[in-house]
Amino acid sequence: MAQPAQQQDAPGTDKALDPPPDYGADSYRGHGRLAGKIAIVTGADSGIGKAVAIAFAREGADVVIAYLEEHDDANETRDLVEAAGQRSLLIAGDLAEPAHCREVVDAAVGAFGRIDVLVHNAAFQRTHDELGDIPDDEWDYTFDVNTGAYFRLVKAAVPHMRAGSSIIATSSVQADSPSPTLLSYAATKAAILNMSASFAQMLGEKGIRSNTVAPGPIWTPLIPATMPADAVESFGENVPLGRPGQPAELAAAYVLLASDEASYISGATIAVTGGKPIL
Repeated sequence: MAQPAQQQDAPGTDKALDPPPDYGADSYRGHGRLAGKIAIVTGADSGIGKAVAIAFAREGADVVIAYLEEHDDANETRDLVEAAGQRSLLIAGDLAEPAHCREVVDAAVGAFGRIDVLVHNAAFQRTHDELGDIPDDEWDYTFDVNTGAYFRLVKAAVPHMRAGSSIIATSSVQADSPSPTLLSYAATKAAILNMSASFAQMLGEKGIRSNTVAPGPIWTPLIPATMPADAVESFGENVPLGRPGQPAELAAAYVLLASDEASYISGATIAVTGGKPIL
């Protein structure tokens, strides 16, 4: 069943999303897979990042919740992390700013002493029908948030990571099958795949793993905040399962890659696409 046509002001918020997304708050059951780990999750106020933060906490990890500006959504994530018996830390700010990337890492280390898992999930996108409609500054900002921040977060975090640590980035089916209306976003997601593969090779001798999760269409506030209303209404219909995925349906992939069970998985991509193949 299609979701109603709707739009929000960017970056979007949970409260205005119809129907509400499923973050696994009522369904995810932890099994201690991340017991004692310290994790940073960017974009954890809503969407995929929120589901990952909840799952990580229920698996035993303390979670640093990095987000842009939606304080109410971030506070809800914090409450769910702490309800799982884990510590949390909220850090608001724009990851397009290099100094803020370093601040996120410094705050995490200051609060918890180290970093075991870094999830770069925060992303920016805009839809444009014509090439000439893409402003230069928007192109730059998309790369700053999606790929520049990934580089800077990893660079800052690695000195505080030990053997067995895990870096996970959110790529996209767009990296493999780009939509022309998402030119800049799709390009950044392809770059993330390449960067993750490089990190896996550069950091392997340190025992640090690097992987990606490539979602298909997932129902998050980003969708009505960045797409036309008619596109929102049909969002997710073009995959074999015929619907958008819920954030909770991705959480297990991140848990696996963060866990010691994935000790020999590095340089890999897990596709969560509703049946749409990726290469």
